[in-house]
Amino acid sequence: MSVPVTLGVDLGTSGVKAVALDATGRVLAEVTETYPLLTPRPGWTEQRPTDWLAGTRAALSAIAARLRELNATPLALGLSGQMHGLVPLDAHGEVLRPALLWNDQRTGAQVQAIEARLPRAELVARTGNRAVTGFQLPKILWMRDEEPELYARLRHALIPKDYLGYVLTGVLAAEPSDASGVGALNLARNDWDTDLLRELGVDPSLFPPLVRSLDVTGTLNADWAAQTGLPAGLPIVAGGGDNAAAGIALGLTSARPDVGSLSLGTSGVVFSPLTTPTPDSEGRVHLFAHADGGYHLLGVTLSAAGSLEWLHGRLAPDVPLPTLLDEALAVPPGADGVTFLPYLSGERSPLMNPQARAAFTGLSLAHGRGHLVRAVLEGSVAALADAYAVMAPIAPLGSLLSTGGGARSEMWLGLASGALGLPVHPTTARPGAAHGAAILAMPAAGLHPDLTAAIDATRPDALEAVPAIDMHAALSAYARTRDALYPT
Repeated sequence: MSVPVTLGVDLGTSGVKAVALDATGRVLAEVTETYPLLTPRPGWTEQRPTDWLAGTRAALSAIAARLRELNATPLALGLSGQMHGLVPLDAHGEVLRPALLWNDQRTGAQVQAIEARLPRAELVARTGNRAVTGFQLPKILWMRDEEPELYARLRHALIPKDYLGYVLTGVLAAEPSDASGVGALNLARNDWDTDLLRELGVDPSLFPPLVRSLDVTGTLNADWAAQTGLPAGLPIVAGGGDNAAAGIALGLTSARPDVGSLSLGTSGVVFSPLTTPTPDSEGRVHLFAHADGGYHLLGVTLSAAGSLEWLHGRLAPDVPLPTLLDEALAVPPGADGVTFLPYLSGERSPLMNPQARAAFTGLSLAHGRGHLVRAVLEGSVAALADAYAVMAPIAPLGSLLSTGGGARSEMWLGLASGALGLPVHPTTARPGAAHGAAILAMPAAGLHPDLTAAIDATRPDALEAVPAIDMHAALSAYARTRDALYPT
């Protein structure tokens, strides 16, 4: 008898991941394809959507072949992906230029222009967020200012995963969890804020119609079916932004607002579910719609594991990463006075400063490689503690589930627990956004009657909390260094 499955595709920054899950959340197949990141100028990050499509085609072809071997039948496919990016299309649906990504920092002037026309307090009250360089709306204004000939041809502004959905189905659609990262979604109305857009001189018709995260937007077209071996007419589900989809995979919903997540990926993220859209009045952390129909707060440091990857690549590329972590473990708390600010790509929460830059302080001749590594680990979680300090009065958490590549390090999780003052629980599995996208597709596939049932059936078990590691000295030194370099 054939096994029914759903597929999830996560269009990430370093690559695309595709998974196939059965109704219990068991992974039957999993494939990752990488593609390049373009940095044409300092502070600019771009990718070619053609690279996304080539990677997705290869990943889905491999998944389809594996499912045939397993006698498994895909019933629906859900989408997820990196948030905030701009994929600009002309009237024929052709891409006008490489996509501008979530960590692109070129739009400082446009952010200032937005807040000159709309007071920050009003913007936060309407959209849940202040204007942010990484969001999509400032990118559109940048195109208008810097590439007027291309902007004149712009007819559709899509988020990366929604562009993939358009290519797969021919249907333009967006859903709230990703759309709320554009900077133009009115959270109270759950619709595009046409008054805001018209105040900025942006045509609201650039943005696609909104559907629920669980909705089928269309079906897989014949060309993609032939190229991948998946069935033509396969339902494609709107899905969610990567953080929302990863939250679904971990079972994070507004029904359990005391359980959040800690992600130690390229960026570091603290995720806190909310039942009502309650922003930080200063917009120091993000408020987004959640894929479950509720909301969530998000505290983001842009370079968590990214900082460790940078240090590894520049300092000791031939040394295995576990060796570096062992060296850091041998260094006492506070790294003997070495402090690291992890602002390699600017910083989000709570500084919201694209010009912020990373720094080591306190170095002496007595310090070695292990001190630098430990300082990077401590600095990344100190930055997350800064963000959670803003979130806690609005959405206090009782515990965190860990995810991301950094979750493999018990030491790093222990440092995070000490910094945030919360128990951090690893899980029996480390599901990510692709898994969440597949779970979001389960109701449409008929595997479960609704999303609550799908989450209950697939939620990974939480393991015992990791032992917290003292961060008192590191937090104090971090705060002094941050305030000295970036006073508020």
